[in-house]
Amino acid sequence: MVQEKDREGALPLSVAIITLNEAANLPRTLESIRSLASEIIVVDSGSQDETCALAASYGARVEFRAWTGHIDQKNHALGLCSQEWVLALDADEELTPECAASIRRAVTDNRGAAWRINRRTFYLGKLLRYSWQPDRKLRLVRRDTGARWSGYDPHDKLVVENTTVGDLSGDVIHYSYRDLQDHMERSVRYAKISATSYARMGRRFSFARLLINPLFAFVKKYFLRRGCLDGWRGLLVAGSAAWSVALKYWFLRELEQRDTLND
Repeated sequence: MVQEKDREGALPLSVAIITLNEAANLPRTLESIRSLASEIIVVDSGSQDETCALAASYGARVEFRAWTGHIDQKNHALGLCSQEWVLALDADEELTPECAASIRRAVTDNRGAAWRINRRTFYLGKLLRYSWQPDRKLRLVRRDTGARWSGYDPHDKLVVENTTVGDLSGDVIHYSYRDLQDHMERSVRYAKISATSYARMGRRFSFARLLINPLFAFVKKYFLRRGCLDGWRGLLVAGSAAWSVALKYWFLRELEQRDTLND
């Protein structure tokens, strides 16, 4: 339960989070920002667990909104924020103490207007050192920058225009997957969403992409980004990246065949 003393020293900072059944992760996220945030915005898309109650116990403003996609949902949460600064987090992330301190300095000094934070992933029982690195993401912005979520579902990204972006010290720790099965199931789900996004953008399937792009994804993750130094976890990360890319293009092919049959 959030206490009044936790608001002492809070910054003119809103934290925006979207959720769905995140009771296992959310307390960790909220604990890491409780001394920083004057406002916590949680947009929930229908959790069946204790997510909403947990968020409310930390003083969050919780709003239900039916799922409309990663980008649209996050933009809605962004629009609800009222403080001068906004920090965007996922419900399975937490700030390291060093990162929290660097956010406090940036907001207190009111220096800059947009800041990236590096994200490191905790995967199958270990914090990875090389895989998915570097992973710097724009997360801290002044509201007057007109920041918005863009990209394509499920690969959203926060963007600003005509604003210099700096880098904060410290990390956001990403507690990515419960286990390997969760990883594989989400890879299939996200590949389907990506394929639908590709189809909407007019991208077309080709066997060349199906063969070449997964191989490049593996080489990039395992060798160029030195995932091999993360041991068997690095091999799983690289292999799953290749598999996800292959699935994405195969699902795109299925969508095109379905559209052809419906014509």
